[in-house]
Amino acid sequence: MGEFGRKAGMAVANVVFGTKERLRRIRGGLMKTSAAPAGKIYSFEMKTIDGRMKSLADYKGQVLLVVNTASLCGYTPQYEGLEKLYERYKDKGLRILAFPANEFGAQEPGTDAEISSFCRTKYSTNFDLFSKIKVKGEEIHPLYKFLTTESGHNGDIPWNFAKFLVSRGGIVADRFGPDTEPLSKALTSRIESLLAES
Repeated sequence: MGEFGRKAGMAVANVVFGTKERLRRIRGGLMKTSAAPAGKIYSFEMKTIDGRMKSLADYKGQVLLVVNTASLCGYTPQYEGLEKLYERYKDKGLRILAFPANEFGAQEPGTDAEISSFCRTKYSTNFDLFSKIKVKGEEIHPLYKFLTTESGHNGDIPWNFAKFLVSRGGIVADRFGPDTEPLSKALTSRIESLLAES
């Protein structure tokens, strides 16, 4: 068997013997380890897209979807799905926190003002947009350092539109890769289960 055949055989074996969930976690770098104390996410203070400082403690008691975004990415149309997701569940307690980042293909080169205008004009977004930050590398923001090394859903951010779900009690409950659409059954089902928790 040639080199190509061996590699193909290994790939088939991985698909046959790996569950969909395990493969999703491997692709997204989502290997789970022990979680940080509940509520640690509330210790961070972030700058909003319009320059105000906001404590994440203001979101206590709500389910959070934290996502790194970009304006020039193949996944950018997910902004539309995120807005629909927000409109569907906001009255039940879902909040979406979007953090623009430029680490992947330089696909978010704009200023905060340009990003805000793009999102509001093209996608009519009403969920919370924050100032552009670093989500990987030596200058990673402390929030994303926590999410990727201490949250219990650890691993580097693989690309734009990676998603973390946080429970009402401040526990990082799940993580989804960029290829998970905002209105997918996998994500909406998990959101509904977290919203149902007291």
